[in-house]
Amino acid sequence: MTGSLSDEALADTLPGTPDAPPRSRSRHIPWLTLSLSSVSVIALLLVWQWIATQYYSAVFFPAPTTVIQEGADSFRDGSIYPNIWASLRRILLGFTLGSLVGAPIGLLMGSNKYFRAVLTPHIQFFRFIPSIAWLTPFVIWFGIGETPKVLLIFYTTVFIVALASSAGVGHIPQNMLRAGQALGASERQLLRLVILPAVVPHILSGMRFAMGPAFTTVVAAEMIAADQGLGQMIESSRVFLQTGRIFVAMVVLGLLGLLTDTLFRALIRHFAGQYGPVD
Repeated sequence: MTGSLSDEALADTLPGTPDAPPRSRSRHIPWLTLSLSSVSVIALLLVWQWIATQYYSAVFFPAPTTVIQEGADSFRDGSIYPNIWASLRRILLGFTLGSLVGAPIGLLMGSNKYFRAVLTPHIQFFRFIPSIAWLTPFVIWFGIGETPKVLLIFYTTVFIVALASSAGVGHIPQNMLRAGQALGASERQLLRLVILPAVVPHILSGMRFAMGPAFTTVVAAEMIAADQGLGQMIESSRVFLQTGRIFVAMVVLGLLGLLTDTLFRALIRHFAGQYGPVD
């Protein structure tokens, strides 16, 4: 490793670096996919409306019209905003911390066999313990404030992102690494110009998939120990048999999840699409 080449020259020479042209994508018709999505949503709402009105009372299974009215009332009087913000704040904080810790751990595991040997048994052991199982110990250790909930989401996120990042390093073509070494790239240049760019799609995909369990974890934690949040809204509505409010919270969770997933897909296309195909 002589490190004689400049970073710019090395990036221009190596295959698969950020300056490589993006792969061709199959042509598609945006309006057709949008139309199919819209039709499927309308069909689901119609089926839901028919089943709810024909076979159940609003107390047990509210119709979409009832849920929309409940939701409009909740947004109009502002009662739902603190719950949405409380859940989003916990998710974003725990998820961000988990991603910032998980990605470097995954890079170390994927690029260094000694780190991998040390960390793999711990990650493989703890990732199979559900995060919600730690709620009681965390409450005992840290109280009933925000810390236990944020730690649970951190716990949920860190393993998924670490494993995705580690797998990304393993998928780097060896020819890319050999080409960098043959061109005199230093270890730092290989990491910054070859390994990290190639792993970006895997890191972002791991973060995208970790967002779902993060939502699950925050709702479960809020249902048990919280005074605000969409999970607490569901639990308090259950106590008073306010089924419409339960469905409002569920719909809001689904919409927030759809929004965050759409944002992640856009980020992956923007930042990682040049390194390989993106779904």
